[in-house]
Amino acid sequence: MKTVYYHACVYTGSLPLQESFGVENDHFFFVGSNAEARKLDADAFVDLEGAFVCAGFNDSHMHLLNYGQTLTTAPLQEHTGSLEDMLHCLAQAPIGRGGWILGRGWNQDYFSDTGRMPNRWDLDRVSLTNPVCAVRACGHALSVNSKALELLGITAGIPQPEGGQIVLENGQPNGIFFDNAMDLIYDAFPAPSKEDLKSMIRSACKALNAYGITSVQSDDYCVFRNVPWQTVNEAFRELETSGELTVRVYEQANFTDVAALAEFAESGNITGAGTSLFRIGPLKMLGDGALGARTAYLTKAYADAPDTRGLSVFSQKEFDDLIGYANAHNMQCAIHCIGDACLDMVLSSLEKALAEHPRKDHRHGIVHCQITRRDQLKKIAELGLHVYAQSIFLDYDIHMVKDRVGEALAQTSYSWKTLKNLGCTVSNGSDCPVELPNVLGGIQCAVTRSDLKGSVRAYLPDEAFTVQEALDSFTHGSAYASFEEHRKGKIQPGQLADFVVLEENPFTVSASQLSGISLLQTFLGGRNVYKKS
Repeated sequence: MKTVYYHACVYTGSLPLQESFGVENDHFFFVGSNAEARKLDADAFVDLEGAFVCAGFNDSHMHLLNYGQTLTTAPLQEHTGSLEDMLHCLAQAPIGRGGWILGRGWNQDYFSDTGRMPNRWDLDRVSLTNPVCAVRACGHALSVNSKALELLGITAGIPQPEGGQIVLENGQPNGIFFDNAMDLIYDAFPAPSKEDLKSMIRSACKALNAYGITSVQSDDYCVFRNVPWQTVNEAFRELETSGELTVRVYEQANFTDVAALAEFAESGNITGAGTSLFRIGPLKMLGDGALGARTAYLTKAYADAPDTRGLSVFSQKEFDDLIGYANAHNMQCAIHCIGDACLDMVLSSLEKALAEHPRKDHRHGIVHCQITRRDQLKKIAELGLHVYAQSIFLDYDIHMVKDRVGEALAQTSYSWKTLKNLGCTVSNGSDCPVELPNVLGGIQCAVTRSDLKGSVRAYLPDEAFTVQEALDSFTHGSAYASFEEHRKGKIQPGQLADFVVLEENPFTVSASQLSGISLLQTFLGGRNVYKKS
């Protein structure tokens, strides 16, 4: 079937804007003027009444399955203005598998009644009979109540795990866990069935389509440590077969030891294997923690917490071994680095791996790439690395980055425009559910370098993207990250017909109003998967 859309403002991936385009089956076959469109032989003609159209949005780093799970728990991100409000929201949550009460999204920096993280005694007010777990927005810290500690047998004598921390207060666990220590809690959750996974994926896809997202690059294997990767793959592929997978998934494969990665790769799961709807992507490693939780790994102590430099999740040898194996076996690497000390370790491992097994088009990348020094920016460019930015992080981070890392380091951080100018490719994403997958909000933050309210002066304004650069970072920039720039990410003949229809033109509205543009429709392969009611 041929459908021609006309009377639109069409961003094809380059300027000037066009007026019309055509879709045949699941690909674009035409782009041009209204006059040219009228001459075409088509089955249907659709008047878009002047709406703006661009390629479907591609979130280049998020956690789709985790987002689906989060949609079933207490929405603490909507109730994090105070500890009291957060606890009240958590108390309304339904009791889940194994009797657990779960929520995610709190941020102690937003609490108006205290400046500390919630502890076991706070969560005891939610329940004394059911285990309670509340995960921080960043996903790098959580709190549990006394019942959870009792069920898990976590007492003062438990050893501290590598790459994590069980926080003690007067010699006793206070219910707060960081990074790898969180696995002690997650391992206690009953494993969801494959049907549970499919339900989470369906819910997440529906929500993502409402944000205009048609593709994601998603880290899903570590969400449920007691569910094997084979089951996760089966859930995605069964949804694909049934026509229920409405987001294209490039799976960022999270593994923490070489033996497990080797088993995965030897089963045929190397970068690029799969279909246009579900493909295997890079080795994903979680190198350190988060800035908000002060677990990002810094070379110097935190300016506002001089007793810590954060946490490295892996040793240098572990980085070397995993990255070296992936590179030698034609797998891409995408490594989470927020702190500059973590970035030093990862850059060393990538340089070593590429020296041992040179590759021309590896597209290895740094996920987040937040706290950086000038020498590191140059090294990233020299190694030809891709950068997975999350400009939406600026909405929160600009309020605390100088306090956390000091003025000097803050002046060279979140420097994604500098990296572009050095020749790096840059894509964009949300790290959802750390942030909502709000693409238009991410575009606004990339352009304004301020928060979404515009309440502060622009942070490093020379690092601002143009509107075109911001759009590109969520479309063909992200397609480049998954080796798919010739298949999707632009509205041009031969590419997959993934596109979004917006009520207003981002090139003409005020930069501070970009996040307020209404999304009207989302199409995946020419099929409508979302329409504003």
